[in-house]
Amino acid sequence: MTAARDGWSIRAALTGAVLAALLLAGAAVVAMAFGGLGASDLRLWMGAFVLTFLLLAAALAWFGARRFAGRLAALAADARRIHRMDLAPTPRVRSRLREVDELGAALSVMKASVRGSTQALQTSQQKLEDLITAGLNMSRERDMMGLLEQMIWGARQLTQCDAVTLYIVTEQRTLRFALRTRDDQLPVAEIPLHDPDGRENTQFVSAFVALRNQAVVIDDVYREDRFDLSGTRGFDATSGYRTVSMLALPLAPREGEVIGVLQLMNALDPATGEVVPFDAESVRLASALAAQAAVSLDNHQLVQAQQDVMDSMVRLIAGAIDAKSPYTGGHCERVPALAIMLAEEATAAKEGPLASFGFHTPEEWREFQVGAWLHDCGKMTTPEYVVDKATKLETIYDRIHEIRTRFEVLWRDAEIDALQARLAGEDEASAMRRRNTRQARLQEDFAFLAECNLGAEYMAQDRVARLRQIAEQTWWRHFDDRLGISHGAQARLHAIPGQALPVREKLLDDKPEHIVERPPSAAMDPRFGFKLDVPEHLYNHGELYNLSVSRGTLTPEERYKINEHIMQTIAMLDAMPFPKNLRRVPEYAGTHHETLTGKGYPRRLDASQLSVPARIMAVADIFEALTAADRPYKKSKTLSEAIAILYGFKQRRHIDGDVFDLFLTSGVYRRYAERFLAPELIDEVDIAGYLGPTNWTTRRQPDPREGEA
Repeated sequence: MTAARDGWSIRAALTGAVLAALLLAGAAVVAMAFGGLGASDLRLWMGAFVLTFLLLAAALAWFGARRFAGRLAALAADARRIHRMDLAPTPRVRSRLREVDELGAALSVMKASVRGSTQALQTSQQKLEDLITAGLNMSRERDMMGLLEQMIWGARQLTQCDAVTLYIVTEQRTLRFALRTRDDQLPVAEIPLHDPDGRENTQFVSAFVALRNQAVVIDDVYREDRFDLSGTRGFDATSGYRTVSMLALPLAPREGEVIGVLQLMNALDPATGEVVPFDAESVRLASALAAQAAVSLDNHQLVQAQQDVMDSMVRLIAGAIDAKSPYTGGHCERVPALAIMLAEEATAAKEGPLASFGFHTPEEWREFQVGAWLHDCGKMTTPEYVVDKATKLETIYDRIHEIRTRFEVLWRDAEIDALQARLAGEDEASAMRRRNTRQARLQEDFAFLAECNLGAEYMAQDRVARLRQIAEQTWWRHFDDRLGISHGAQARLHAIPGQALPVREKLLDDKPEHIVERPPSAAMDPRFGFKLDVPEHLYNHGELYNLSVSRGTLTPEERYKINEHIMQTIAMLDAMPFPKNLRRVPEYAGTHHETLTGKGYPRRLDASQLSVPARIMAVADIFEALTAADRPYKKSKTLSEAIAILYGFKQRRHIDGDVFDLFLTSGVYRRYAERFLAPELIDEVDIAGYLGPTNWTTRRQPDPREGEA
């Protein structure tokens, strides 16, 4: 209206100016005609006319230029706003001048077009960002259920559809309903990909997509005739839901292998919320998301498969160690069970000295479990006869039988001597008394030797002296002891001169061939920081040497060999390329023989160097050894006896007192006993006397894990 008024005001002014000029000119002509004006007057009139006309024209020109410039300035400002991408709606600039009006209209159209394109670009950019975000979230997700939820909710948000269902291809070549965005119950039945006769089941949309590895777009489920959608329609009828449009996409990380199907239902118009078909852009975006989801799901399945294989290998190793010996079977299973029970209670503690400890992620729990299962993997290198050594003379067999055979020889020698004496004319009674005396002494000596072999009695010096006295008895060997022996035994005898037969030998002896030299070992690498005293020899099978062991059945070499298993465990696990989330497995597996006093093995760590999981492992390992019913060198302790002995370890700071107290107050000791101990071993325990601080003592008590009585 303003432009129209401006236009009309300019026209009126111009018309007025022209009329005024014409009136002046007409008046001058009339005056001349009737003689009222002379030529000079006419010139004056004409001059006045021209001057008036020029003044009016100038005024009108200034007024019109000002109005025109204002319109052009408005158009220029609009153009600058467009240049700045300021696309907010503004009134259109109008003018009576056609060119100016058309320019204003063009700018308005341009602004609307750019605004629409910008909005479309922003929408596309936002969807692209949503796609990237969804892909990143899926790649970071470690939990399978969390990953599946990321898939379906990401697809729903990206395509602005109403519902999403995810199918997973099973090993039985069926489609299993895995998850959906709606909260209705998932069907239990699975969709077979093949009919019983082996033909492909392409009548169902999801099966077709899985078999053909291609997307399917359906604009209207109730008009679709390519597939059997009776299941969808039946679901609509029972649930009240109305499925119209559908988009089914394969999840295929590698060409030709579909691992799942993503099914989207009812695309929604962003403006009206009405159900519409899935457009081409939604199909592209959903396909891109499905490709990322397929890679993430496949990677997750591969990682899970690797973890399953590793866990199976860990259990296989533990089972092999247990199966290696009939006496320690189940140890590598029971210790992790007890350690995990204790760790769960320590994690749940809300107050006290263990309140700050806890495993808070599945990765931390798995790291501890793997360490617990592998805590004795080094025992694979420990000979079975050392682990199971129930008597002092036992190696692969109990050599007491060899010595008994020598006693049998001496027995018969006594018989022969008596017979020969009688043949030589000696009195029969005298010969028989000498024989009987000799045989009675043999009986006594062998009984004493057999008792020493059991290792139940402490070998005081007087007992060792009697052993040496018995050993000095001799017998005759008539057969070559170098025949029929192994190459290794032959090598040990190579530097020892042979003797002419027959040979008089001692009843008990420590021979050079009883010594087995120590070979180089990777476990002795200085970088591990082991601080055990290493015996000179690998083994010393000397008969007198073994029978003289002061306590238990193990020689220093054999005790070191058993203790070496933890060194081998650390060396073996150090050589394994554990991922970052399992980097503490060697620590958890290799510290259960350390003590808070710094006198444990193999590194002599002290309390400041032992983590709570390491302290838990020590308690679990000792208690299992105390209550195990399958050890050859001791009887199983009752529950109360085991707790009392474990309390002694607490007093001497061989185990952590806080973990021990938690072991009792949480009831873990009884739950473990009910699960693994024979009923007759589960007696009542008054835990009150074992709790709280104790007076430390350093009195040595045999470690039940070391094969001592």
